[in-house]
Amino acid sequence: MTQYMDFEKPLAEIEGKAEELRALARANEEMDVTEEAAALDVKAKAMLEELYKSLTPWRKCQVARHPERPHCQDYIDALFTDYTPLAGDRNFADDHAVMGGLARLNDRPVMVIGHEKGNDTKSRIERNFGMARPEGYRKAIRLMDLAHRFKLPVITLVDTPGAYPGKGAEERGQSEAIARATEKCLQIGVPLVSVIIGEGGSGGAVAFATANRVAMLEHSVYSVISPEGCASILWKDAEKMREAAEALRLTAEDLKQLGVIDRIIAEPMGGAHRDATAAIAAVGRALDGMLEDLDGKDAQTLIADRRAKFIEIGGIGLAA
Repeated sequence: MTQYMDFEKPLAEIEGKAEELRALARANEEMDVTEEAAALDVKAKAMLEELYKSLTPWRKCQVARHPERPHCQDYIDALFTDYTPLAGDRNFADDHAVMGGLARLNDRPVMVIGHEKGNDTKSRIERNFGMARPEGYRKAIRLMDLAHRFKLPVITLVDTPGAYPGKGAEERGQSEAIARATEKCLQIGVPLVSVIIGEGGSGGAVAFATANRVAMLEHSVYSVISPEGCASILWKDAEKMREAAEALRLTAEDLKQLGVIDRIIAEPMGGAHRDATAAIAAVGRALDGMLEDLDGKDAQTLIADRRAKFIEIGGIGLAA
């Protein structure tokens, strides 16, 4: 059953009425509600298109956080074959908020790394809601080193509200681990492509997304801080998150204009959670395209291309 967001309440009522009619028809075979249900379906479709035609930045945040949105595990299961997970940072522990390993994308050997939020209460707690600890970033560094050694392209799938800010994480060097992961992204001599599949929060996302090519799903968000965090700092009021979301320029459209990302991946009408199969297939096509763009480039060219991309950020679009 679809979970509706606040702004979708009118849509929920219409789709609920259509389902009630069909449930009555299933209970009573003599009842014919085909025309009435079809009329409600048409009305619901039109309303869905109207709602998603011009989502505000705050509503995009809500869509990006939808619990039924496909997560890293879903993409790996659907797009990659021969996936062999690799665990641990060889120093402290294995962080379940970060998953990664060797795999094949359309028979191309790759290293895939991503944040995993979990899809129910138990798995969300196990995955720490996608908020990585230092060992998660150190595991990613280890996997990127391995990919560099064996000349494997690296694919990262970003979906995190940010790095975990707990006391233990800070004691084990959270900021240093994030900085080292970002540095490693800039050093490896293999193609590195990244997709923001949900939330891209702060340095916790940058540590995976300092890539040759960065794409975003249409209703994903990517920013230096969450709207609630920004509102709490600037206005001492987390309820001003709508104004903060506008100011942060966190939508795919704004970030494409600013040169932070390279392409926007269209989502099914109503968001990726309404048709996960189509959304995952679109990401697969984008990954293929980005890797093809980088085919044939030597290590030094890839490193220089990556560095130039990030040095140039801020020189075009809204910031200029």
